[in-house]
Amino acid sequence: MSATVSSSEPFSTEGYFHTQRPPAGLEEKSEKMHAFVEQWKAVKGKKVVLVTVSSPAFSILLIVIRAVELQYRWSRTPGTRGATSAEYFLSQGYAVIFLHRLHSLRPFSRHYSHSLNPFLDLLSIVPSSSSSSSSIVVSPEHTQTLLPILKAYHESQSSGTLLSVEFQTVNDYLWLLKAVTASMASLGRRGMYYLAAAVSDFFLPEEKVAEHKIQSNKGTLSLEMDQVPKVMRPLVQEWTPEGYIVSFKLETDTALLIPKSRAALSRYGHQLVIGNELHRRKHEVVFVERATPSSKGTGDDQIKGSVTPPIVAGSDLGVVGFPRKEEYKETWLRLDDLKNDGHAGGKGRDGEVEIEEMIVKELLNRHQYWMDAKATRE
Repeated sequence: MSATVSSSEPFSTEGYFHTQRPPAGLEEKSEKMHAFVEQWKAVKGKKVVLVTVSSPAFSILLIVIRAVELQYRWSRTPGTRGATSAEYFLSQGYAVIFLHRLHSLRPFSRHYSHSLNPFLDLLSIVPSSSSSSSSIVVSPEHTQTLLPILKAYHESQSSGTLLSVEFQTVNDYLWLLKAVTASMASLGRRGMYYLAAAVSDFFLPEEKVAEHKIQSNKGTLSLEMDQVPKVMRPLVQEWTPEGYIVSFKLETDTALLIPKSRAALSRYGHQLVIGNELHRRKHEVVFVERATPSSKGTGDDQIKGSVTPPIVAGSDLGVVGFPRKEEYKETWLRLDDLKNDGHAGGKGRDGEVEIEEMIVKELLNRHQYWMDAKATRE
């Protein structure tokens, strides 16, 4: 199977939503998200975070007979970062909308996936004289580990602070993202957007999707795909102008991580990019942000991430397409630094310190600063 990139005019965000049909179930899911936002907006000081996770897929058939997914990413991401981060946001008092791909990892249950700590291995059968009355219990050696996870899960359910909404395709994701930002915009600076979903660069527009099963006797399969519209700029500048927005940048070349993260900030105008190097992403990340974080940038469509020159903080060189004298700062978060400082342990399973615990702790301070800056001006 081969694929070629369409030479036709790329979709604009407006053009995309004008030509691509809303997915089934959009209205129901939008109403749930809106009700969730309204519930917590009524609670003074309550902060709400949207966490998006995993990679949306696209189908080449209108009716999916056999799942066919193409990803222009490093891998089909399971959503570990988003699911883990959602738990820490909940522990810090946030209400969380968890927008995730079908079958990706989810908060709390992520600890016991089918391949990691299979849940059935935790259980034992307690026999009785009557086989029909035998009971199932958690094996004693697993109780201490499972108990805090189960307590946190039940707390999120009883308090109603976690709303999970699933998507499957790129089209699902984009329509749901537009809907949830429309609801969360009313939160103003109390809303945070933690955009950890790795969206594919290309997709098949509706008019190119096959109606019937593709026959194998046709020989090789060639696909011509269109670029997914870049929704970050309208999200930052129009959909939710007061929200605190966090995006992610994943690279295999560490030398590109900071320049491309800075370019994303200049291109879209949001507050923070969290940079990850593929092989070190579970051990260290870098926060890239403006030196003066009390306001957003205006964004610049001329800046292209694929041809990003290095940006020097405070540079007076006037590189074409880049704002003059826009200053940045970087903050590295490393698990090794905690170990060297004699850190006693984290809130993860069995006292594990996870990088997401450090990320959320830092974001808590930055989000509060963003909120306070608005209050100070008023």
